[in-house]
Amino acid sequence: MNAQSSRQTGQSIWPYPAWIAHRGAGQEAPENTMAAFRHGASKGFRMFECDAKLSADGVVFLLHDATLERTTNGQGVAGQCHWNELSKMDAGSWHSRTFAGEPLATLENLARYCLANGYFLNIEIKPTPGDEAITGQRIAQEAARLWESASTPPLLTSFQPECLAAAEMAAAHLPRGLLIHTLWPQWMTVAQALHCSAIVANHKVLDQEVVGQVHSSGLQCMSYTVNHSEDVRRLLSIGVDGIITDQMGDHFKHAQG
Repeated sequence: MNAQSSRQTGQSIWPYPAWIAHRGAGQEAPENTMAAFRHGASKGFRMFECDAKLSADGVVFLLHDATLERTTNGQGVAGQCHWNELSKMDAGSWHSRTFAGEPLATLENLARYCLANGYFLNIEIKPTPGDEAITGQRIAQEAARLWESASTPPLLTSFQPECLAAAEMAAAHLPRGLLIHTLWPQWMTVAQALHCSAIVANHKVLDQEVVGQVHSSGLQCMSYTVNHSEDVRRLLSIGVDGIITDQMGDHFKHAQG
């Protein structure tokens, strides 16, 4: 998994590794917790994807869902809770007894870990519904602050154009990527209007033509969430620049060959 940074992709120098660990360590540790990122690093990953949102009092923390029930012992809408309450929740027991008591993480927790170890990060902006603009703004501001002196900033991505527009207004120097699940009308036009650096697509919609369209527009093409070796081989053969995966095993290395 030790893909080199600053890879020449044929379009430009792209500073990020080709392999990205989904939510820290996929499914082998409780997603979006520091335990997950440490586990992913132990498996050789040097770049991680995470989901970030705002607490009721404006703290940027890591959680995928809008609600708390699936991955914590809390209840209700996560974004309606203050960080003091969120910080006391158990975000590990749902996964396994090994991780019982693992807390939710802030973006600052993860930033310090990545910066100390030279790791790269893809931050998916995951707003509480209705808070798209403020979430994009605050996450961009926080990322700009935390990575102020870093040579390679995090990549900010979102399915929500409103989030990316707000992020651009707040910190235009941070690279952005538009997440797409399907090839909806005008997806490339929207990505270009948002001055995105990348398209991050559901791997099932990618073929040679789509990847070529992305590259010819001057953007990088990343794919999610890729968990089978045959999909890895296909995606590498059509020239994708990044693969987000839950898989931690060595068989993914072999798929490159």
